[in-house]
Amino acid sequence: MKELINIQSELKAPKGQYNSFGKYNYRSAEDILEAVKPLCHKNNCILTLSDTLENIGERYYIKATATITNGTETVSVCAYAREDETKKGMDGSQITGAASSYARKYALNGLFCIDDTKDADTNEYRERQEKPQRSAPKMTKDELMDKVVALCDAKRMKVSDVCKMAKVSELAEMDELRLEACIEWIMKR
Repeated sequence: MKELINIQSELKAPKGQYNSFGKYNYRSAEDILEAVKPLCHKNNCILTLSDTLENIGERYYIKATATITNGTETVSVCAYAREDETKKGMDGSQITGAASSYARKYALNGLFCIDDTKDADTNEYRERQEKPQRSAPKMTKDELMDKVVALCDAKRMKVSDVCKMAKVSELAEMDELRLEACIEWIMKR
């Protein structure tokens, strides 16, 4: 779809939000939408976002789908975010809304080829490299399972196929080490 290629090449989605705790800038789904709406209009395309709630194992996930169409061709990208069971200071609808925003952001990132990693040629990247690096905190089992689900979706794979490969009936049967091995296996596909 040539219109999508045009939008991807023209899109400039600034990181308009600031996290004062982590001291970094980031972009939200709203920042991406603000930047992409004029480009969709210019290219005669319609962008829609939708959410569905999916139960995987004992957890609920928000599946966000970003779809763009020119009236003839359609391209869709999905992303998942898990709802926390509880979050201090938030009621259930706020927890669902936060998961929806997160999933939508990553669906938009996928559709418009937005990379959230730090660019190696920026001052921010150099400053972070000059500071002593702490080892990344180890991911929890739940986080690893979330990553497996997200990678399977991104690679259009079934979680059940990953479980078959690992000789288990569900992800929860695997320990962290086996989940990390599954993530590496999926990423090589």
